Amino acid sequence: MADFQNITLEVADRIATITVDRPKALNALNPDTLRELSDAIDRVAKDDGVKVVIVTGAGDKAFVAGADIAAMVDMDEAGGRGFGEAGHAVMRKLERLPKPVIAAVNGFALGGGTELALACDIILASDHAVFGQPEIKLGIIPGFGGTQRLARKCGANVAKEMILSGNNVKADRALQIGLANAVVPAADLMDEALKLAGKLASYGAVALAAAKRAIDEGLDKAKIDDGLQVEQDAFAGLFSTEDRTEGMKAFIEKRKPDFKDR
Repeated sequence: MADFQNITLEVADRIATITVDRPKALNALNPDTLRELSDAIDRVAKDDGVKVVIVTGAGDKAFVAGADIAAMVDMDEAGGRGFGEAGHAVMRKLERLPKPVIAAVNGFALGGGTELALACDIILASDHAVFGQPEIKLGIIPGFGGTQRLARKCGANVAKEMILSGNNVKADRALQIGLANAVVPAADLMDEALKLAGKLASYGAVALAAAKRAIDEGLDKAKIDDGLQVEQDAFAGLFSTEDRTEGMKAFIEKRKPDFKDR
């Protein structure tokens, strides 16, 4: 869209594609880019015509190569705190979006790039993708949620290995450790992301949101019984929706359901 300088936002067939578009900077995240990402997330959240979101990077070299070091180099503690808070706010907003979000990781996803992917629900990686949290080499640590989301997704041992060593992880290892959901040939990445997004978009938006919320809120509970209660409440609530009635009726009648997202 014309009012964005560092990203693009396109909507087609109920799918929004947000592309970080700073190829000369390998799509690094600076304060302006974070603000535009926040705005784009707000827009798709309010757009009832969008059911699924894809996040990717422009070009074939990088998804997001990290936070923009040139923007950070002269920051003091207050500046670093503000930049970190802005990054956390964007990642949390994306994570809490009541619509499925697919990361299509098309190249380097380092530092803030891995953190951006981790804030998405599903990570599809090209066979050229490279993940990493190299902040330790700069005398800092991940600042957009990497210490927390990576440990939750892949386990503390993997998170400590990646963060303390600063070593990169190629696509095949990312799949092995559970960081990526799937690895596909680079030429097929967006087709595969759109295919998956299209499948999700064919389902009812109310059930998609409920499933995402139940998983995320359940994981935040200390006891599994509390998480199970979250699921039970979400499950029961869906029985009052038109989509539940239509979905079950269509199954009995052996036809494709016509969900209305209500």
